[in-house]
Amino acid sequence: MANNSWNGSLIVAALILSASVVATGLILKGSLDHTGEQLQEVLVAINEARPAAAPTPAGRPGRPDPAKRYSVKIGDAPRRGAKNAKVSIVEFSDFQCPYCSRVRPTLDQIEKEYGAQVVIAFKHLPLSMHPKAPAAHAAAEAAHRQGKFWEMHDLIFANQREMSPAKYEEYAKQIGLDVARFKKDVASGAVKKRVEADAAQAASLGITGTPAFLVNGRYLSGAQPFPAFKRLIDAELGEKG
Repeated sequence: MANNSWNGSLIVAALILSASVVATGLILKGSLDHTGEQLQEVLVAINEARPAAAPTPAGRPGRPDPAKRYSVKIGDAPRRGAKNAKVSIVEFSDFQCPYCSRVRPTLDQIEKEYGAQVVIAFKHLPLSMHPKAPAAHAAAEAAHRQGKFWEMHDLIFANQREMSPAKYEEYAKQIGLDVARFKKDVASGAVKKRVEADAAQAASLGITGTPAFLVNGRYLSGAQPFPAFKRLIDAELGEKG
């Protein structure tokens, strides 16, 4: 492969040199018209000698299309805001993902500015590259079963460098959970199935990274700044007027 590329480069270089020689000689003779014809022939030869350009890679199949609207069931997922809000933001998140942590202030700003017009729902998506994430998601889901999901959620994200089951038990005590029940739920199959169901829902939508958002079903990827959310939210509120 390397020899073919080298040979191709030599051919191109030789043809270019030939073009220069021909052009110089013909110009000196004053044959401008003939020069144009000769140069055209050389340029055609150069183009034919060049290797074909590699095709542009196709878009990754199965990824959500920001131009489409997807149907996403919130179900019994933890949520902030009124159930009958005009705009729902479904977040697929990973507790060990640094970008998921960075987007927290933006989501807080959305709550503050839009109030009851927006509801934010949380879906579990622990990524395989984050080995500490599954235990964190189990802890948050176990806290959800005692009505304290967001308290656990906030503590885990605020202490992302200290992720461990022992820490989650400390948080359980701190936020007033029944610790014995919490530990039982963390290890339960039901909690594991809940986390897996959210991850399966993400996969069905083509979502493979975090954080990922669906604003009334419209896909928004990554830790976007507030204006990116605002554009979608305002458009939805305008449509629902």
